[in-house]
Amino acid sequence: MPEEVRFKSVVGPELAGSIDLPEGEIRGWGVFVHGFTLGRHSPAASRVSKQLAREGIGMLRYDNLGIGDSDGDWGDGSFTVKVQDTLRAAALMAGRGTPADLLVGHSWGGAAAIAAAAEASGVRAVATIGAPSDPSHVERQYDAVVDRVLSEGSHEWFVGGRTLVLKRAFVNDVREARLRDRIRELDLPLLVMHSPTDDTVDIANAGEIFREARHPKSFISLEGADHLLTARGQAQRAAHIISAWADQYIHEPTTHQAPAPPVKANSHTPR
Repeated sequence: MPEEVRFKSVVGPELAGSIDLPEGEIRGWGVFVHGFTLGRHSPAASRVSKQLAREGIGMLRYDNLGIGDSDGDWGDGSFTVKVQDTLRAAALMAGRGTPADLLVGHSWGGAAAIAAAAEASGVRAVATIGAPSDPSHVERQYDAVVDRVLSEGSHEWFVGGRTLVLKRAFVNDVREARLRDRIRELDLPLLVMHSPTDDTVDIANAGEIFREARHPKSFISLEGADHLLTARGQAQRAAHIISAWADQYIHEPTTHQAPAPPVKANSHTPR
């Protein structure tokens, strides 16, 4: 069973999270950042995190502001808030003695993971799944109401079977995000994963992220996967790939291993 936690958003309300505890040898810890309005129980967030935990990497996945079991109003969030709350999630992990080695982000959460990585103390590697190269890509989802939001200050927006309130500050913040600068400045190993048949975020976005990023960087094509990773076995497959790729970056020797005794110089020891 996952460990249920709560922590405060940068704007005040409490956010709900679940930590999928690692099985067997503990190889590392991480934070999963979910997509735009998806939540921690979405197939990508839940299945990828659980599979990584089965492979020894414990993962915190949490609901963003006003989503799922988290408090607050979704409209009070923004890309900046999502990035800052990702940092707060990483701080929670560090505070419990399991600092996050890995950030994994799906869709819009992938963009947030890249943006947060440079400021997240202790993070050693970043993996994205179906991420846009520009956070304003999500404007396509609410383009029918964006003009009214900008003129009136806010407007209701029906998405995913629920009504959210989209606010002018949210739209402006998303438009002002400069993700390409963050990608160029990222000084961590980056894994970019994307399906060539993704009809929500085109795979061209993955190409742009990959071109802008420094080495070490890797690209994996998730053939046959849909954007939400709902097809049978696709989320687990993505997790297997992340697990294998991340091993060289997150795996540490046992911290309590006794230091080797000093070598005494003698006639058989070169100096």
